[in-house]
Amino acid sequence: MKFTKTALLAQIAPEEGKRLTIYDTDIPKLALRMTHAGTKTFYVVKRAGSTMAWVKLGTFPEMTVEKARAEAQKVLGEFATGSNPAEARRAFKAVLTLSELFAEYGERHGSKKLAWRDDQQRFRDYLEKPLGKKKLSAITRADLARILSDAEKAGKAVATVRAIRALASIIFAKGIEWGHLETNPAQGVKISGKKVTRDRFLQSDEMPRFFVALTEEPSATMRDFILLALLTGARRANLCAMHWQEIDLGAGVWRIPRTKNDEPQSVTLCPEAVVILEARKEATGGGFVFPGTGETGHIVEPRKAVERVMDRAGIPFGRNVPNGVTLHDLRRTLGSWQARAGASLAIIGKSLNHKSQAATAIYARLDLDPVRQSVNQATSAMLVAGEVKESADVVKIGRKA
Repeated sequence: MKFTKTALLAQIAPEEGKRLTIYDTDIPKLALRMTHAGTKTFYVVKRAGSTMAWVKLGTFPEMTVEKARAEAQKVLGEFATGSNPAEARRAFKAVLTLSELFAEYGERHGSKKLAWRDDQQRFRDYLEKPLGKKKLSAITRADLARILSDAEKAGKAVATVRAIRALASIIFAKGIEWGHLETNPAQGVKISGKKVTRDRFLQSDEMPRFFVALTEEPSATMRDFILLALLTGARRANLCAMHWQEIDLGAGVWRIPRTKNDEPQSVTLCPEAVVILEARKEATGGGFVFPGTGETGHIVEPRKAVERVMDRAGIPFGRNVPNGVTLHDLRRTLGSWQARAGASLAIIGKSLNHKSQAATAIYARLDLDPVRQSVNQATSAMLVAGEVKESADVVKIGRKA
């Protein structure tokens, strides 16, 4: 039969338990196999030694007749050179993806590291989406260079970019050791060492729109998460993994055992943050403050919820969007409003757990009292600017009826 779209669409499915195979008269090695369910798949059928090789091309009508013929010609050309495309494709299927290698890395090596939780977060944030489903043999040095360049353009710290490269390199190195690949595409990838500094934070005129949009967020969990991100200035990863064992509601303190800079942190909780957490404790009980259904047991990626809120508020969202706001900018917002209230850089650094050689000695001498006063002043000012609080009031922010 000469394959045409009309002719193939007209084919009647075979009886249950049987398959129908027809061949194209234009390219005799091009076949279409049809199942009882009506699935139609193009193959190249060619003898290779003592066996018949079936090389799958694609399904009809997603793959057109013209495309199937073009692909069939390529496959037949490979046969003509003495290779067997069917075996090559089977071998390719056997190659691990980066996500599969990372899972093995965790089982055999990574989970023993003190920084394993950080590695998991870093993999999810920077490597999983662009490369997770890619076969190891298909990942190139250019792929890694692009990821690192994007991180630099997004304003990530030089240490963060280096950590991404180091994680990728050790994963591939272990893959070589375990026989999954021969070369390390992360080796030799350079970074500029320059950080693009961001200074975006929520302005006074944006606060009312932000809080109105936040009260309209349908997910109570995401609403509380975003508000606590603003009121505590905590990093996303720490907030996602927030655990009730770390929180002293009576003292108004959240003690994070380990943060991005490898040091513990005591976060002062303003009265509004305590109100939110008291309500969540009644609803969730023990364990994580923001429980999730994934393997971590807690929520991992709140980006979509933040985007929904900003969209309703009419505030641009995203690093690469002009004047766009990100979740991390809520952390910067607290520091900026502390500065407006006259807090010193040392106080701001202590509250946000910034680490620098120049500030370390100063931070060490500070107790939480001046930090608490500064955070309370800043959060109160933000809530007043957002028109959800009168001065000196403590409010509970929830969904409007």
